This record gives sequence, structure tokens and C-alpha cells, in this order.
Amino acid sequence: MTRPIGETVGKVWKFLDEKGEVTLNQMKNGIKADPNLVPQAIGWLACEEKLIIEKKDRFLTYSLKK
Repeated sequence: MTRPIGETVGKVWKFLDEKGEVTLNQMKNGIKADPNLVPQAIGWLACEEKLIIEKKDRFLTYSLKK
């Protein structure tokens, strides 16, 4: 099961690199991957301290640390 998550991590990274700051729903809709794996990929990147996670209004936003 680690391989599909790892592949989704790459897709999330590429999406964030192209789009900048996005919400979870924007990410799920913009990435061709199992939407259930996207939060796991976010967790992976967060554990590696690669993400900036901020609360904006009612939503969390995600972007890459540069």
C-alpha cells in the first residue's frame, strides 16, 4: 500500500508546485489520484516538514515550503 501513497505524494508535490496555495478540495479535484490517498500524501509531506499548512477562514490551505 505504500507505493500508491508514494505515487500520490509525487502528484501532490507537483500540483502544489504548479498551483501554490490550495485547499484539500482543490487538491482532490485537481489531482488524478484516489481522493482517499490525498490526505495520506499530505500527512507524508507534513511529517517530512515539506508543507506550510495554514487556516484561512473556515479552510486549511496547503503550500510547499521553499
